[in-house]
Amino acid sequence: MDTLLNITIALLALAGFILAYYIHSTKEAPETLVCPLNGSCEEVITSKFSKVLGVPVEIGGMLYYAITFVAYAMFAFVPDFLPILGGSIMLAVACSAFIFSVYLTSVQAFKLKVWCTWCLCSAGISTLIFIFAFYGTRTEVYGFFNNLLHSI
Repeated sequence: MDTLLNITIALLALAGFILAYYIHSTKEAPETLVCPLNGSCEEVITSKFSKVLGVPVEIGGMLYYAITFVAYAMFAFVPDFLPILGGSIMLAVACSAFIFSVYLTSVQAFKLKVWCTWCLCSAGISTLIFIFAFYGTRTEVYGFFNNLLHSI
């Protein structure tokens, strides 16, 4: 994967971490989360869907974005860092985060019927990370499936 793509993914992850931290810190403070574009952020971030196994979703987001930032910064500046499986592992992580973002967005659309602008921004960042990670590892993914098909 090329250096510029790794840096782009790392910067997106940093932006996602800052966003998730902002949501978490505001949620924990006695103030209301300001939701641009007339969204209903407070309603979304305090709903029963805002925790998974008792852990706030934004904490999971911060963890995901932190791991992604560190991994892609390492890929950019230490190219020999996990050279064989690193990209594929991070693609699987990004794919999982993307699927979870789709789930959370569908909860907003179909269960809560309200939108959190910040949550949608986080889902957008997660989607971009997945697309760029897929683009960067497409030859590894193609090779894996090609070898799998030929072994059957």
